[in-house]
Amino acid sequence: QVLLVESGGGLVQPGGSLRLSCVASGSFFANSRMGWYRQAPGKQRELVADITSDHSTNYADSVKGRFTISRDNAKNTMYLQMNSLKPEDTAVYYCNAKGIFYSYWGQGTQVTVSS
Repeated sequence: QVLLVESGGGLVQPGGSLRLSCVASGSFFANSRMGWYRQAPGKQRELVADITSDHSTNYADSVKGRFTISRDNAKNTMYLQMNSLKPEDTAVYYCNAKGIFYSYWGQGTQVTVSS
C-alpha cells in the first residue's frame, strides 16, 4: 500500500520558519522524483520545489532563496525547510512522488502565515 504522510504545518508569523516532512511507505521512494506542491484557496495547485533521486533540486521563483528541499532515502523521508515565510505562502502543502508510471499524493498539511 502506498502512503505519503505530511507533517509540520501550522500557524507562523511572517518572517518565521517551518519544516515540513513527508514520510513514504513502500519501495518506490528512492527512485521517485519527490516534490512539494501547494494550493491556496481559490487557486490552482502549484509546484513549490522538487528533488530527483540523485538530489538535483528545482524551485519555484517565488520561494528561491527562502525554501530548501531535501530528502533522506534511508528514512524514506522528504523535507521542506521554509524560512522568511510570507502571508502569500499560506496554503495546503502536498507531498508528491512521481515515477514513469505513477504519481502519488499525500493528504496535505496546512501552513498559515499570519500575524
